[in-house]
Amino acid sequence: MLMVATVSGVLAQPQQVAATPPMGWNSWDAYGLTIDEAGYRADTTVLAGLRQYGWEYSVIDEGWYMQDPFANKVPDRKYVWDKNGILIPAVSRFPSSANDAGFKPLADWVHTQGLKFGIHIVRGIPRQVVHDNLPVAGTNFRASEAADTSETCPWDEGNYGVRDNQAGQAYYDSMLKLYAGWGLDYIKVDCISDHPYRPTEIRQIAEAIRKTGRPIVLSLSPGPTKIENAAAVAKYAQMWRISDDHWDVWTAEHKPADGEFPFGVRDAFDRLAKWAPYAKPGSWPDEDMLPEGSLMPHPGWGQPRQSRYTHDEQRTEFTLWAISRSPLILGTNLTQLDDFTRSLITNKEVLDINQHAVESGPGLMPQQEPGNKPFIERYWYARTGGPHPKSYVAVFNIGDERTSSKLPWMVFHLDDKAHAAYDLWNQKKISRARMLQVELPPHGCALFRID
Repeated sequence: MLMVATVSGVLAQPQQVAATPPMGWNSWDAYGLTIDEAGYRADTTVLAGLRQYGWEYSVIDEGWYMQDPFANKVPDRKYVWDKNGILIPAVSRFPSSANDAGFKPLADWVHTQGLKFGIHIVRGIPRQVVHDNLPVAGTNFRASEAADTSETCPWDEGNYGVRDNQAGQAYYDSMLKLYAGWGLDYIKVDCISDHPYRPTEIRQIAEAIRKTGRPIVLSLSPGPTKIENAAAVAKYAQMWRISDDHWDVWTAEHKPADGEFPFGVRDAFDRLAKWAPYAKPGSWPDEDMLPEGSLMPHPGWGQPRQSRYTHDEQRTEFTLWAISRSPLILGTNLTQLDDFTRSLITNKEVLDINQHAVESGPGLMPQQEPGNKPFIERYWYARTGGPHPKSYVAVFNIGDERTSSKLPWMVFHLDDKAHAAYDLWNQKKISRARMLQVELPPHGCALFRID
């Protein structure tokens, strides 16, 4: 007899994927293409020690299927795929994947740590797989029928695109069936959300995930996803990038005429404000990973280094991501975690804002200061729900000089009356007053709970 679980007489519903902004770690900012099993296990072990704060996903970014990630040309990197043209781990770098085990042994180990396992792919099908015309698993289709050879990734020449036809869907179905069988919980798909935007492949991948029956977070990259595509991406994905790659710069001095790489902290304020109305359970505009702390040994951009941020800039970045409900994906080498970065990522109340706010957005802001000077402060507010709701406000100085302000509470959409506050970073009480007085260093911030 078929049994159906019920709760209080109501059919039990499957748990929503990414009901809160995903929190975790990704290998790209510290390792680039070069992450291997030893490095991944070392960082994941540290992440497991942070699980009590909500850090959950451990993600292997691009390159896990390359035998030589240090090679400059794609053919020399020697991609590895199975008999059906699906990328699999390079055994030389991930020895537990030997004997066709794939990432299952590693994913099983991640799960025993109480964490969730993720990988990165570039959308599409490897070029050589198409040239060899390999069979698509479980079907009569061949790779040439699935591939769209006219739709390549302009900045990653490894793959062709996938056609919007039965063969193309079958290829993605077979890929996600294999990866779900490994125990996949999160997949970041690149060259799909912008330059170029590939709505057909987003739909195909989401459908392939649905068919697995496994709750897998779908993260789309890179940005900037266009605001007019917000509803379309939210229909299929749980995260989508709203900027190009974000790195450890306040604002980039030189950018290409037709792009925004690298995207800095200063640039993120207005971008997050624009996307704030689209953040909701299961759908999270993503301002990219947090390139904080140690970016070593082989970062995805630039030379090995400690993050270029000052402590004020790093705290500003973390505060903005947290209060705006952007996914929190750490980029630091966790095995070299410094005390200051640890203090940020273990502040439970700051993390609770990110995870439990039911409303969040920019505060009210004049366009210019007296004398037509550019306005150099930004405000943000958030409110949590439940039986004991809380209100939070953040003030940011985006200028290069110290600021001192007396702010009416209405700036943060609060009642115009006296309020007390608590400074979350400095852990001190602020006396009840009709105005919030804030002094900030250049590129600094303050974050308060309103009592």
